[in-house]
Amino acid sequence: MSSTAPADAALKERVHDRLVGSGALADLADLSGPGRGEQLRDRLGELLRDAAPLLPASRYERLLVELTDEVAGLGPLEPFLADAETTEIMLNGPGRAFVERAGRLHPVRLGLDAGAILRIVERVVAPLGLRLDRSSPMVDARLPDGSRLHAVIPPLALDGPCVTIRRFGSREMPLEAFGAGDRASAFLRWAVQAGWNLLVAGATSAGKTTLLNALARAIGAGERVVTIEETAELRLPQPHVVRLEARPPNAEGAGAVTVRELVRAALRMRPDRIVVGEVRGGEAFDMLQALNTGHDGSLSTVHANSAAEAVLRVETLALMAGVPLPIDAVRTQVALCLDAVVFVARGTGGTRRIEAVAEVAPAGEPAGVSPLFVTDGRALVGCRPPMRPARRPDAPAPDPEWFT
Repeated sequence: MSSTAPADAALKERVHDRLVGSGALADLADLSGPGRGEQLRDRLGELLRDAAPLLPASRYERLLVELTDEVAGLGPLEPFLADAETTEIMLNGPGRAFVERAGRLHPVRLGLDAGAILRIVERVVAPLGLRLDRSSPMVDARLPDGSRLHAVIPPLALDGPCVTIRRFGSREMPLEAFGAGDRASAFLRWAVQAGWNLLVAGATSAGKTTLLNALARAIGAGERVVTIEETAELRLPQPHVVRLEARPPNAEGAGAVTVRELVRAALRMRPDRIVVGEVRGGEAFDMLQALNTGHDGSLSTVHANSAAEAVLRVETLALMAGVPLPIDAVRTQVALCLDAVVFVARGTGGTRRIEAVAEVAPAGEPAGVSPLFVTDGRALVGCRPPMRPARRPDAPAPDPEWFT
């Protein structure tokens, strides 16, 4: 740690106290727009000069940036939030922090104690009507830029408050970036345009949502798409998109709106396609019902360890809806609704690749999936053409050359 760190911390604390005592913070809170940041920086600069008029220019600029980030943003996390290469920020309690870049974890030194971590979380959740305390020791929230925050504090987190911020890149990734190759990419675009219902499966942080974004780019510009997510992550380029986001209960435990309720509400919005960011509960049953009512070409993701397990998991999740249906009826619904599973995985080097594209067995045949493309370790290799036809009557047949 630098020898000036304690002096810098004390100096910043004095500036904070003067900012609050002068009433300038309350005046700046009433401002909005880009001018607010400039006025805040100017005021902090004046207070910093008053508190330490002999500061060297380089140290003055560094402290001014840190003060502005602490007052207007998330303090020492701001540089990582501004870095397009950072995809995850993890605080494992006081003094332990990591960031993920290009799929690899890197330790970083932030110097945050437990109180500072809690203040960062409070700055995010308080405007959203959420809370984090011993009676409610877990919270999920969304940052203004769309990043997802999850925080856990003692007594659940034994080593102090833990925070995970998942960031979603602004850069669009094509299907080829997942190692699909030209032929598999062409087939997947055909499947979306032909109205197939696709399920993207993979483990946590495998790239399911990013792949779903890439697939959704093949949806026509004239179609009305309704997206439903627990935390908004999708960024579809089409002009006619309705975005819905579930809402957790507020500090009083009221006002929650679940993904399942939003799936049912979406049916009243005249969607051409429904995109469910992730199914993880009883909403799987409502999604199957929606797909059986003419909303072909819909997309969703699910946590699973393989394409075959993804189908079994959807069956299990549908049973969690509490509807008294036998498993055979649910299995038939899945076979009628889902056309293919796209399985994506993350390698040891952090790369995300499509490992398999599998066709769901039609109703009336033994349950399971049959591979259309599998990886040979370098690229996806075609196995056979699909048996299922296009769901859209104007869609051409898939090119047999894609599977040779």
